[in-house]
Amino acid sequence: MTDYQASYYEKRGQKLVKSLLDRGFDACYCENKAAALEKALSLIPQGSLVSWGGATSAQEIGLMDAVRAGNYRVLDRDTAKDQEQKLDGMRQALLCDVFLTGANALSLDGQMVNIDGTGNRVAAMCYGPGTVLVIAGMNKVCDSLEEAVTRARTVAAPINAQRFPGKTPCRAAGACGDCKSPDCICNQILITRRCRPAGRIKFILVGENLGF
Repeated sequence: MTDYQASYYEKRGQKLVKSLLDRGFDACYCENKAAALEKALSLIPQGSLVSWGGATSAQEIGLMDAVRAGNYRVLDRDTAKDQEQKLDGMRQALLCDVFLTGANALSLDGQMVNIDGTGNRVAAMCYGPGTVLVIAGMNKVCDSLEEAVTRARTVAAPINAQRFPGKTPCRAAGACGDCKSPDCICNQILITRRCRPAGRIKFILVGENLGF
């Protein structure tokens, strides 16, 4: 990354931090993955029950590995023996102490957009876990809410669809088809415009490109 891009990300990041704080979120800006990992671990109390939903950005900063290796109780759906056990773990995650996740898009005025196929991730954002910790690269930030929704649907979702074996237009063509396919991964669209109770959702904005 050039110094120019780093400066651009930092200026937008600081603007977004102010917008998020104004909406009741907790938020900070970290210039790189290493700083973001250190900050994230400082926000997770020792002994906490920790779980996650779709969280590619958190994986990319090394947070999942650090949690697995640390003094935490972990609900890891990726270690499930079968689909039934995985679904049970996803339900249990709704009552964890700290839920790790990412954002499909953010608007500069402090609103977050996420799209889910099953709904466990957006459910946890809305209610349940005591703390929701969002790791988001600055590539997710859009100028307006409308652009954030568009990014979530036409960029994040088609890329995410490549991870799954389902038959959807976006997996086949790489572009949103506004489908009603049984395999659709865009079944819930959540706009989180404010945090209640204040501080429950915590953002770590990272001055790098993370996730999709």
